[in-house]
Amino acid sequence: MLDDLLASVGGIIWGPFLLIPLLLGTGIWLTIRLGFLQITKLGPALSLALVRRSDGDSHEGDVSHYQALATALAATVGVGNIAGVATAINLGGPGALFWMWLSALFGMAAKYSEAFMAVRFRTTDAKGEVSGGPQYYLQRAIPGGFGKFLALFFAIAAVIASFGIGNMTQSNSVASALEDTLGISPVLVGIVLAVLTALVLLGGIKSISKVTAGFVPLMIVFYVVAGFVVLAINWRGIWPALQMVFTDAFTGTAAVGGFAGAAMAQAIQFGIARGIFSNESGMGSAAIVAAAARTRHPVRQGLVSMTQTFIDTMIVVSMTGLVILTTGVWTSGQTGAALTAKGFSHGLPGTWGGMVVALSLVFFAYSTVLGWAYYGERNVERLVGVKGVLPYRLFFSAIVFVGATTELSTVWAFSDIANGLMALPNLLGLLICSGLIARETKAYLAVDPTLHHEPEVSTLDGTAALEGATPRR
Repeated sequence: MLDDLLASVGGIIWGPFLLIPLLLGTGIWLTIRLGFLQITKLGPALSLALVRRSDGDSHEGDVSHYQALATALAATVGVGNIAGVATAINLGGPGALFWMWLSALFGMAAKYSEAFMAVRFRTTDAKGEVSGGPQYYLQRAIPGGFGKFLALFFAIAAVIASFGIGNMTQSNSVASALEDTLGISPVLVGIVLAVLTALVLLGGIKSISKVTAGFVPLMIVFYVVAGFVVLAINWRGIWPALQMVFTDAFTGTAAVGGFAGAAMAQAIQFGIARGIFSNESGMGSAAIVAAAARTRHPVRQGLVSMTQTFIDTMIVVSMTGLVILTTGVWTSGQTGAALTAKGFSHGLPGTWGGMVVALSLVFFAYSTVLGWAYYGERNVERLVGVKGVLPYRLFFSAIVFVGATTELSTVWAFSDIANGLMALPNLLGLLICSGLIARETKAYLAVDPTLHHEPEVSTLDGTAALEGATPRR
């Protein structure tokens, strides 16, 4: 009964009348107000994120641009990139991939906006660490009790979500993958994961960012290169796969093989829902770590943060989807990580396909645990102060063990609901603050349109200082 109830509530929140139109609508509105910034400034944004990586150490913040991006990628490049994509295609057909791409395109504008707001309204906690995100900017940017309500609502939902999608579901995926491929006991996996998590978390954001900055790029490159090998072997299927993606997005997919068929509405619903599940654009989660970045201006970190959605969906998700479609395994009737593993096994020799997916799942899921631990602790700090951070870290690490050794069908459903409840107040806040975001973004880009030189002017509207401390409300 509980599973049925949670499924019903999740269906309403993620259905065609609430979160999906709100996510798309907010992304489209911000895209228009920002002048399609996610397209026009993608090149400079990638350069700032991956080549220059930092604005230097003289600015307020705890980590560099790159470390903030790596931590955010750690939290988003997870089970959704492997199992979520496969589930979307299994339920919505090849057209679901198109709607994942579309949600990412407009989601980049939302990701930019929430990161901009996080830096613009960030604060410093009692320990001297930078704190920011929707749990702060919703209250500081929106006057009166409504802003405070949205901020507290977000903080509570984020703490709950951190134990679900950010913890138990991920550790369970790691334990299942290692048990299936190497026969390792879930209890042993749970103990090791819990201890490793505690060791990293006790060092705070600087420790988390150093760990994620080290292995997140490697895990993404490993997975993408393996995907390219499969696509190279099955290159004749690439064009037919792309044709299916674009045509089935608007027509639906007839039953074929073990595939039961899907209407256009299913492609839209599952494509967008799984897309947001993967890249978290509009949820406000990545804004929490963006606030910790050392940056000379909120616009610069906003641009860096929006590349996270591009890397997550346009690169990693696309690789998974195209491997599944070009190898033809999408009609097998399988779903989740098993479907993705079947696709990789069609291109790689022996058991390598299954091993690639299993290892990627382990690293993707564990990195998500670390990223979400930081999201959760910043919201605990917002709710009860810094005294709650250490107990949260220890309890979070213990729950990693519980997740690795427990069946989690109910937790998955609950996680979807918690994610949706995070997104609702954040999206409303972004819509309310869209004028401020657009106005200050355009003012900054007017004096630094290419981000290839460092302007020396003195205010946010083109007259106040763009260098030095982050401007505050």
